[in-house]
Amino acid sequence: MDAPSVARLRESGAVLIGKTTTPEFGWKAVTDSPLTGITRNPWNSEMTPGGSSGGAAVAAACGMGALHLGTDGGGSIRIPAAFTGIVGMKATFGRVPAFPASPFGTLANVRPMARCVADIALMLSVIGKPDFRDWYAIADRVDYQCGLESGVKGLKIAYSPTFAGRAVNPEVAELVGKAAYAFRDLGATVEEQEAPVGPGCLATFLNHWFPGVASAIGGLNDEDRSRIDPGLLIAADLGAKLSALDYLAAVAEREKLALEMSRFFNRWALLLTPTAPVPAFQAGLNYPDAKSQQWTDWTPFTYPFNLTRQPAISIPCGRTRAGLPVGLQIVGPPMADRRVLQAAGAFESIYNFEPPPL
Repeated sequence: MDAPSVARLRESGAVLIGKTTTPEFGWKAVTDSPLTGITRNPWNSEMTPGGSSGGAAVAAACGMGALHLGTDGGGSIRIPAAFTGIVGMKATFGRVPAFPASPFGTLANVRPMARCVADIALMLSVIGKPDFRDWYAIADRVDYQCGLESGVKGLKIAYSPTFAGRAVNPEVAELVGKAAYAFRDLGATVEEQEAPVGPGCLATFLNHWFPGVASAIGGLNDEDRSRIDPGLLIAADLGAKLSALDYLAAVAEREKLALEMSRFFNRWALLLTPTAPVPAFQAGLNYPDAKSQQWTDWTPFTYPFNLTRQPAISIPCGRTRAGLPVGLQIVGPPMADRRVLQAAGAFESIYNFEPPPL
């Protein structure tokens, strides 16, 4: 039986040509596993494409099909989109029906990845159709292609160069800053403004995410566990140690964050940030530096919006001197998926990003 997103694509005439690689259970922000080995970045094969939807990102960047499905439980579409120079969107939670349910619960999203914003809008219009198997699904039908060229004129846009003082690679910061202020040329007001994402957001996220990992592999026997990525086992063990009270406390903190974001978006139409604070790093490694102990240590800009269920898209905004792509993240309030797509389309209209040389 097809998942809802796949079923809607087939019904609309899509030709499915293959499945792409992810780490086991999509558990980390790079793409490798004991089963499939290392997936590499088409801009530099020594580098990672990010993850967890790294295989889909590479396929999109290389032109291996026009439309690609990814999943995003903390940045797993947007991070590889940034690293490979494509467009990847996490729409409002519930916009795309999912079945079977993810072990990561309401953090998880099935969403589109493609080379251009128009293809994202087309794909989201199709896979966003309702499906009775997902009781979280938003029960309406929207054509996101309609009004895609409306632009951002008159919008008040916030730009957050960092969250809670987290370090950002200087080249990434420069490229994202130029992209953010380019929205002024498109008719928007852009002001630097710190988003309400404090250092405690990480613990809130992990206390949702770790139990999901524990649930995903909790039924495996010792032989099966011996074949699993060791890092995944560590994450699962951490999740198994959390109590129900720990989880409920995290739910309460999540609600506070969502309320703060609602207040923020009463003032601002959109928020711009880096998608990732670093460009792609060496393939085969889980982290860009020795300071990181979890993938969330180097992905501060993506997972907060899984907690708040807001739409967020990554769009290419330049390349480093080493030729590696950098992504700009555009975030909107819940249900403002069309506005996010219009903003991405407006930026794309003034910035032409070429695919990798193959």
